[in-house]
Amino acid sequence: MKLLFFVLNKEELLEEILEAFLELGIPGATILDSVGMGSILTHDIPIFAGFKNLMEGSRPANKTILTLIEDDMVEPVIQSIEQIVGPLDEPGNGILFTLEADNVKGLRKPF
Repeated sequence: MKLLFFVLNKEELLEEILEAFLELGIPGATILDSVGMGSILTHDIPIFAGFKNLMEGSRPANKTILTLIEDDMVEPVIQSIEQIVGPLDEPGNGILFTLEADNVKGLRKPF
């Protein structure tokens, strides 16, 4: 089993991502409000305000989605996400990674 982390930069696509998860049989996810380090530095710390131009395309806030999926679902989930947000190897579309998850308890049963 994998724990999938996806930082969604375009918050307006959240509902579409969650609908795609449901279509893939993923019954649940946790969504966290998140802010990137660059945003904090350029907006909240005056000494770094000059870097604002370097952060072009970045957004002040995003959503971090966490969900547990079976190993064989990693590629279908990535493909589905990329259909919605665009290629993840292009800057600004989001960041995704997975970690091995063991000793998992308390999951809802799949649909």
